[in-house]
This record gives sequence, C-alpha cells and structure tokens, in this order.
Amino acid sequence: MTRYGIIGSGMMGQEHIRNIALLPGATLGAFVEPDPGMAAATLALMPQAVRCTDIPALLARGDIDALVIASPNHLHVAQLQQIAATRALPVLVEKPLYTDEAQLPALERLARDYPAPIWVAMEYRYMPPVQVLRDMADAATGGIRMLTIREHRFPFLEKVGDWNRFNRNTGGTLVEKCCHFFDLMRLIVQDEPVRVMASAGQAVNHLDERYEGETPDIWDHGYVIVDFARGARAMLELCMFAEGARYQEEISAVGPLGKIEALVPGPTRFWNHDIGPAPVPRVIVSPRNPTGPVEHEVPVDPRLLAAGDHNGSTFYQHERFLEVVHGRARPEVTLADGAAAVRMGRAAQESACTGQAVSLV
Repeated sequence: MTRYGIIGSGMMGQEHIRNIALLPGATLGAFVEPDPGMAAATLALMPQAVRCTDIPALLARGDIDALVIASPNHLHVAQLQQIAATRALPVLVEKPLYTDEAQLPALERLARDYPAPIWVAMEYRYMPPVQVLRDMADAATGGIRMLTIREHRFPFLEKVGDWNRFNRNTGGTLVEKCCHFFDLMRLIVQDEPVRVMASAGQAVNHLDERYEGETPDIWDHGYVIVDFARGARAMLELCMFAEGARYQEEISAVGPLGKIEALVPGPTRFWNHDIGPAPVPRVIVSPRNPTGPVEHEVPVDPRLLAAGDHNGSTFYQHERFLEVVHGRARPEVTLADGAAAVRMGRAAQESACTGQAVSLV
C-alpha cells in the first residue's frame, strides 16, 4: 500500500485525497491542516488518516511514501525547502510553483540537489479532451500557427483565511489561475515564449468585500498574447464572471491544414441541472479541404467527475505520479516547467500593469 502525506487539505487538498482513494493500492496516511473545519472534512473522507501538527511531525512518520503539497501558493517553496532539509520523498506540488522572484535561487538548488522526484501539478494537461487535442493537433493543423485558450468561469471560491483575495499571496490572477494555460501553450505549441503582452484588471468580482479593512485586489478578467520563438502566436481570454457558459474552457489550434478545438465543461457540481444534463466534452476537427467539421465526444467517467472539479484530470495526473513514486517513470511536469509557466504569468501581470510588451529573451 502506498501511503501519501498531504500538506494542506483544504478544497484542492481534498480533491487530491478523493482521487488518491480511487487509485488501487493507495491511501492517505497522514496530513497537515491547521484549520479545524478543513481537518474535520479530511477525516470525514479518510477516517484512518492521522492529523499531524506540522510538517516535521508528518515527515517523522515512517509510513509515508510520497507527499502532496496543496497549501496556499506563497508557502510552496519554503515547504519544499523544509522537506529537502528533513526527508526527501517524491512530491507532487500544486501550482503555481512560486510567487516571488526571490524564490528562484531556492528552486534552482532544489532542481539540482533534491534526490527524489518532484512533479508540479498542472492538472489541465490531463483533461481528456485536452489530451485528445494534443494527440491530434499536428495531423489536424499541419503545424500550429495560432493557439487560443478561452476560460469563462466562476469567480475565485472562498478559501481558508481568504488568502486568495490578494495578489501578495497568489502571485496575481495571471499567475495563480493562468499558469495552467501558459503551461498548456508551451506544451501544445512545443516551443518557448519570447514576448508577452496583456491587458487585464478587476471589473466585477470581490469589489464589495473587505478583509481587515482591505479590498481584494485580485483581477477577474484579461487578455494575454504570447509570441513564440518559431513564430507561432497564442492568446488567452479569461473571464471570471461568466459561470453561465456552456463550456468553461475552449481551446482552438489552427494551422495550414485546418483547425482543432477542445470544449471542456466546468465542474459538474456547478451545472444548473434544471435545464438538463451537463454538456459532454467535445473535440472538433475542421479541415480546410474538404471543409466540414467532425465532432468527437470525449465522455469522462462520472466517478472522476464526482471526485473533483477538473474534468477527471486530477485522477489521471495521480495515476502517472504513482508510477513515478514506484520508480517506473519520471515526472512529466518538472520544476523547470512549473517555473516557466509562472514566468509567463508574471510577465503578463507586468505587461498589464505597465501597458508595455515584456520580452522573455
């Protein structure tokens, strides 16, 4: 039995726990969660798990085989350092990998010296329709020249201590939320970004909220354009006050031979079932010659939909990570990948603030 330790068992930590429970031969052994309500919810999911007072107490347990870090964003690097100094285990660390440039030297040391595998959790890679798009993109497009990612979704959810309402804790929306999409851009285009341009801000969400006298400063919408080294262009369109949309993510890639799209519904629990069943994910291939789109449904196991908010991807990510824990594979999303996605997000934040394009070379 492979036993996991979770650091931070709030909303996302509990999604990891539900998906670990679906893996044959895996379970949650122990966890660290300072909030009493979230700790109680974790024990309701996994009554046999042991609640530890802190990370040293978790690492002192001899029955833990791997770790998942699902704590607030700004804590990730320090917690990785604490693990490295105490007991190096395989780690799946949630995105974003870091929030502050000052953390980069520590990440470089971890990449060089940490003796166990570290996987950065980029769940969107493993959404079934996104995987189908990735597999079919080259043949469908003849080589991607334009990539567009649209996310129209619900506002940021409530988190313990409301930490996600402020840029200083999250890195900013274009880091916190959108590093997923910048990771997808690099993965799908198979190239490195050279320039980022963005326009973004806070228009609707959280403006009437106050936390210890402060108004949240987290952005809720924006556009980002990314130029890649070999000439491809990518664009992100984010709107976080559009939860009524039929599809939450719409990804399209276009090249000289045609276009391919992936349509991904949002979390099933947020769908208005009074109007009918939740939509099925789809991939649409639209060749230029002969014209005429071909649609492919990409259904997801209802058990996986019920286990989380990411279209089954958290489970598929954990399947692969478990192979890494057992020594049969290497991490598919490295520290370098996680850092590159944050770098793009930070460049987008800077561009939106200054009104200037930001060079990455």
